Amino acid sequence: MKLSPLEVYFLLLPEFSFLGFMCAVEPLRIANHFREGSYKWQILTTDGGPVVATNGMVLQSNGSFLDVRKASLVFVMSGFNTHLYYREAIGNWLRQMRASGALLGGIDGGPFVLAQADLLANDRVALHWDSHQSFAALHPHVHLTTSLFEIQRNTVTCAGGTASIDMMLSLIKHQHGVELATLVSDWLILGRIRNASDPQRLEIAPRFGTHNAKVGEAIRLMMDHLENPLPLHALEARAGVSRRQLQRLFFTHLNSTPSRFYLRLRLDQARELLQQTTLSISEVSSACGFVSVAHFSRAYTRNFRVSPSADRLEDVDNRNVNLSALQKAQRTAPPPAKRRLLQVDATQSPASGR
Repeated sequence: MKLSPLEVYFLLLPEFSFLGFMCAVEPLRIANHFREGSYKWQILTTDGGPVVATNGMVLQSNGSFLDVRKASLVFVMSGFNTHLYYREAIGNWLRQMRASGALLGGIDGGPFVLAQADLLANDRVALHWDSHQSFAALHPHVHLTTSLFEIQRNTVTCAGGTASIDMMLSLIKHQHGVELATLVSDWLILGRIRNASDPQRLEIAPRFGTHNAKVGEAIRLMMDHLENPLPLHALEARAGVSRRQLQRLFFTHLNSTPSRFYLRLRLDQARELLQQTTLSISEVSSACGFVSVAHFSRAYTRNFRVSPSADRLEDVDNRNVNLSALQKAQRTAPPPAKRRLLQVDATQSPASGR
């Protein structure tokens, strides 16, 4: 018995990740090649018009999210500056979709929207590693994981990027079986389908260019304790090295001292929070383990050659320039066709549709 196609709605907010979106849609398109009519999809925006991705590409929509009264699967996608684009009408609509039986998903910055709409109660949530600190500061009670994706009873969340492929392959496998998921994976030349629990980031060794186990353990401990920094003596004890040995290892492998390297990790995190959240400078200082705002400001200015407040203002100015460019691109884009379904011709052969 042939199943009815599953219709997937993608609500795209401005500055969404084009990579994450394409990695979510392409597996569905390829699945249709091998099993005709398995999926349909529609692109929704806040106003029914075109939407601009972070890379500046303009994507036409099928309509406004308010046009949809009932759905089976809805993904919210955003990228940078999600807080600028969230509206209560979006939250109300998402809650209505859930009440009508829809499975809700968030890709890349999408979980920020679901959390703002109070739709992530007891779920495990996958989120891009770069957004963990800022998300936790805004939604401390949400259970974040470092997974590529999380499929829960009421929600599906994904870190974005190429992890969108793995999430969609998992959904395809659940709905149509491992054979179709494998065909799609092979067509994408993946080599293997990653598990949800696979790491999002490179391991410490290749990322920092060191394969010394003691240095790697010390860095891991530092990264796990940015808000409440470990004293050096505790760091040395947990890493199983003496102070002199740790100093020598860091100088040899990282051309730095442990204390200087630790400070840089915390300052990099602080800069991310300043530019991606509305937390006050005092709150950012505390979230990154500084005992006072004055100490934080001095260290920040010395490292980045700009004060925290000036850096935030500069980022806001740059964002406003980007927003103006995005709005201009949206105004000059051709009007979308009314309720156009974006799906390939299922009668097309796989070779011609690659």
